[in-house]
Amino acid sequence: MSDFNTMFQGHIEGHLTTIKRLEECQETLSAIAQAWVDALKAGKKILFFGNGGSAADAQHLAAELCVRYRLNRRALGGLALTTDTSVLTAHSNDYGFETVFARQVEALAQPGDVVVGISTSGTSKNVVAGLKAAREAGCVVVSFTAQKGGDCAALAHHAYCVPTSITAYAQECHLLAGHVMCEYVEAAFME
Repeated sequence: MSDFNTMFQGHIEGHLTTIKRLEECQETLSAIAQAWVDALKAGKKILFFGNGGSAADAQHLAAELCVRYRLNRRALGGLALTTDTSVLTAHSNDYGFETVFARQVEALAQPGDVVVGISTSGTSKNVVAGLKAAREAGCVVVSFTAQKGGDCAALAHHAYCVPTSITAYAQECHLLAGHVMCEYVEAAFME
C-alpha cells in the first residue's frame, strides 16, 4: 500500500513544477484574457465546452463570468455547452456524440464570440468538431490542452497548452489560469 504522505508530497511537487512553467504560457494567456474582454465589451459571449473534468471546468468558468468571480458587477455572457441534458442526449441519440458541441455552436455562436474548447489530449473528436464549427462561424477560437495541443491547438487562434503530459496537472492549471482571466475580465468591467 502506498504511503499517502509520500503520494501527496509528490503530487504537490509535480503541480508546483507545472505551475512554475506556466510563465511560458503568459503571452498566450494574456491574449486570451484580452479576447474575452474585447468580446464581452462588444456585447458578445464566451462559450465553453469539454468532456468529463473539462466539462466541469467549462461550467465553472462560464459561471464565474455569468454570476461573478470576486466582485459584484453586471452579468457577463459566459455559457457552458455541457449543461443542457436534453440537447446533449437528443443530439447524441439522433446524430452521435461527435458533433454535439458543433451543433450547439452552429445554433448559438455569432461572429465575434469567443469559443473555448477544453481537451487535455487536444484530440477529443467532439471538441475538435466544435472548434471547427466555431471557426466557420467567425468566432475567436481558443483551446485549453496539455502540452501536445493536438488538433485543438492547430484550430485555435489562441492555444493554451499547459506544459505537462499529466492530465490532472493540466486540468488544475486550466482552472488556475481561467481564474486569473476571470479576475482580469472583472477588473475591466469595474473601470
